[in-house]
Amino acid sequence: MASSTWDEKEINAINSVIAKDMYTMGESVKQFEEDFARFAGSKYCVMVNSGSSANLIAVAAMFYTKNPKLKRGDEVIVPAVSWSTTYFPLYQYGLKLKFVDVDLHTLNFDLNQLQNAVSDSTKMILAVNLLGNPNDFDAISKIIGNRDIILMEDNCESMGAEYKKKQTGTFGLAGTYSTFFSHHMATMEGGLICTDDEELFHVMICLRAHGWTRHLPKENKISNKSDNWFEESFRFLLPGYNVRPVEMSGAIGVEQLKKLPSFIEQRRKNAELFVSLFENHKDFYIQKNIDNSSWFGFSLIIKPDSDLKREEVVKLLDENHIDCRPIVTGNFTKNEVLGYFDHEIFGDMKNAKYLDSHGFFVGNHQIDLTEEIHHLYKVLS
Repeated sequence: MASSTWDEKEINAINSVIAKDMYTMGESVKQFEEDFARFAGSKYCVMVNSGSSANLIAVAAMFYTKNPKLKRGDEVIVPAVSWSTTYFPLYQYGLKLKFVDVDLHTLNFDLNQLQNAVSDSTKMILAVNLLGNPNDFDAISKIIGNRDIILMEDNCESMGAEYKKKQTGTFGLAGTYSTFFSHHMATMEGGLICTDDEELFHVMICLRAHGWTRHLPKENKISNKSDNWFEESFRFLLPGYNVRPVEMSGAIGVEQLKKLPSFIEQRRKNAELFVSLFENHKDFYIQKNIDNSSWFGFSLIIKPDSDLKREEVVKLLDENHIDCRPIVTGNFTKNEVLGYFDHEIFGDMKNAKYLDSHGFFVGNHQIDLTEEIHHLYKVLS
């Protein structure tokens, strides 16, 4: 499902941190944040220790702006297919989750269902760009219209994807990214949040490390920070966390980001071949690219009129040394953990349920997969 993207440049970056003998978050993390903001076309970027923490900090920050953007009990619309930590921060902050079905072809929101699900109680739409595929942000913007609804993006699987030449993760108030090993670039563990909102940026900096003022700039939107470094050492503003990244992850990220455009270019070349072979396959639907996907992986969903059974397909792939997984978590609403949530399931989730029992995905990589994709096609034919 994934392969290493490292070479001597990342090893040298690690050694540069060792040489300084300072391992906690420092100048390398700061440089990576600045470099990534520039890459994404965002004003601000905060690095944390995982994409899951990125979702947590982004959601939490909306409660602590001077005029809170969210409060407990507010309704947030989410797709029925995503990773667990898309949802958990919403539960942890007392928000009501309204699950909406996905489109069987794009794997993102079913836009008709989304339009019907929006109510006067809706305060945020959390759009997940699944497996590299951008959402139709024009359609979502039209659905929101002039209503006071926040848009947030979980972009952890879609780094480098574009919608109308604009980077995903930058359409909403905040967008989150992951730099876990199996994602588009790897700092081993790591996450990022991008925003153009300066106050939200400062709140996230504070929440990331203990809720204290230490890492805030002198001039900031949330505190009257003094020049007395001793008094500011342990001054706490917000009920924060410790989700700081380590300095090595920042140093690695600086080097990985230089390679990221070539990684994504190769993933798109691999996708061209995959699509050419499978787009008219008699047995499988493949993901429909909304605009310019960064192709996290290749999904396949057995068509309703096919005689294939998924367990037989998975067994065949395994026998031929092709790794596969469910499409993210499948239908998340089937999980027992929903018993803890304040939630609503809007509609019957027919597409999420169908892909849950008939879908799977295989990996894409930053290297040429011509031979492997032809092997996949031969096995599945």
